[in-house]
Amino acid sequence: MNEKRNDILMSYKLNIPIIAFVLPCFNEEEILPLSIKKLKNKINSLIKKRVISKNSYLLFVDDGSLDNTWKIIKIECQTNVCIKGLKLSVNVGHQKALLAGLHNVTGRCDASISIDVDLQDDLDVIEEMLEFFKNGQSIVLGVRNKREVDSFFKRNSAILFYKFLKLISIDIVPNHADFRLLSSQALNNLSLFNEQGVFLRALPPLLHKNISIVYYDRLERLKGETKYTIKKMTVLALNGITSFSVTPLRIVTLIGALISMFAFIVSLLFLTNYFLGNTVEGWTSIIISVYLIGGMILLSIGILGEYLGKVFLEVKKRPLYLIDEKTNFDL
Repeated sequence: MNEKRNDILMSYKLNIPIIAFVLPCFNEEEILPLSIKKLKNKINSLIKKRVISKNSYLLFVDDGSLDNTWKIIKIECQTNVCIKGLKLSVNVGHQKALLAGLHNVTGRCDASISIDVDLQDDLDVIEEMLEFFKNGQSIVLGVRNKREVDSFFKRNSAILFYKFLKLISIDIVPNHADFRLLSSQALNNLSLFNEQGVFLRALPPLLHKNISIVYYDRLERLKGETKYTIKKMTVLALNGITSFSVTPLRIVTLIGALISMFAFIVSLLFLTNYFLGNTVEGWTSIIISVYLIGGMILLSIGILGEYLGKVFLEVKKRPLYLIDEKTNFDL
């Protein structure tokens, strides 16, 4: 322990930061051994260049996997002190699993770098991130230049999603996922956020003002399949919209006001025609108005229900995640 303490003190004297790489995992046994190998090689390379401290480490967060993901992590922890493991009791989703990892490296590093275990984010831009960090930036965001490796649906739905977020005044960087560097100060600030509807991609502007961006090309996934299903992407999108903006509620209010004005004008028109004896019997206008207003009422109830559901989840104050096991945290 004394030797490690001396190493840490020497790192501070030489201004070499301790970096914690946080990697959430869910059923990743197929690609995990390859990812660990590539990440260890990258860390060793950065250590040799004296870009990061030799006390830097990888933290793999097992998000309640059903395969051998945790078994692989534990085996690696037994032979590599630079690897730590965090096993969650149940699957809580990518964002909360990542948040669990970030919470558990807070106070244990000078900065964290979060990255998906599929390694579709380019490891070669990590040095550029660290350069920004050493120059005083508290947050560095990895932003994709292009998304050709994504499916047509995922690529175009993402474009529409980011445009919609901008439209409703949510401050978010398009094509930034969860590849980012957070300084120790930003990590401390993040620990103060305890909301259930976690959407980390929109939090950086709230954590610190010193933010930079690095651009990279997204790579092909080497093995396995993405765990981000359409359902999970939809839930993430809803969390993003309802956690950072009340604009949808205001849109419902505006639409309600416009329909009410329209209904009032039409009512005056119908009354005028009635007194003039020009009424025409028909059901088309009635059917259209019933379906239109009925649909708007159901949509409005749905949007209100989404926000009410978030209030319901928040007031219960349930833990965001439960930790089942930790490995190598005492090293």
